[in-house]
Amino acid sequence: MSEHSPYEQLGVSEGASFDEIQEAKSRLMEQCGDDRKLMDSIETAYDAVLMHRLRMRQEGKIKVPDRIRFAEESAPKEPPRLAPSLQPNLTQLPGWMQQLVDNPSPTEVLWPALVFGVFGVVILVAPNPSSLLQLALVGGIGTSTYFLNRKEQRTGRAILLSFIGLGLGLFLGTLLYGLLQGLLSPLGVQGDQWATFTSLVTLWLVSSFLR
Repeated sequence: MSEHSPYEQLGVSEGASFDEIQEAKSRLMEQCGDDRKLMDSIETAYDAVLMHRLRMRQEGKIKVPDRIRFAEESAPKEPPRLAPSLQPNLTQLPGWMQQLVDNPSPTEVLWPALVFGVFGVVILVAPNPSSLLQLALVGGIGTSTYFLNRKEQRTGRAILLSFIGLGLGLFLGTLLYGLLQGLLSPLGVQGDQWATFTSLVTLWLVSSFLR
């Protein structure tokens, strides 16, 4: 150490124990009174002694009691980084898809579901649903257009997406009925009923999750 070493400033030897160093610092701080400059000097010397002891400890030259903690060891550790979330993130989608796909609130999903659900129940349980199918489809188109237009205020786009959803629903409904006819026919569900019901489901999906 130099002539004016931190040990000498604290009035202790390099072989002093940690208790002696702590006591020396406390004693000198009490003697400082209101002398801020002198207090800072003592704090600086004390920190320098601790850093010297830390280096000696890391080199295995001294053994430090377990109750002693250096500033580096007591500093809060950086919390472990969590794995990236697996939840879908719309910002990770291509640009054109970000403009098409919506991230709706529960209310924006439930209200269309309620309206389309009423249409669907009516056409499936009505005694003579044939006269109601076209009405249900028109109502479905109107409902889908309304909820889509609320999001972007683009009526033409809302109508186009609704008709695309209708066409897709009719196609899927017809295809599925051919596969499930053995199950649906005994229940009294005809092909046009099922195609209309599937279209309503598709229109609900379009109006809820697209924009």
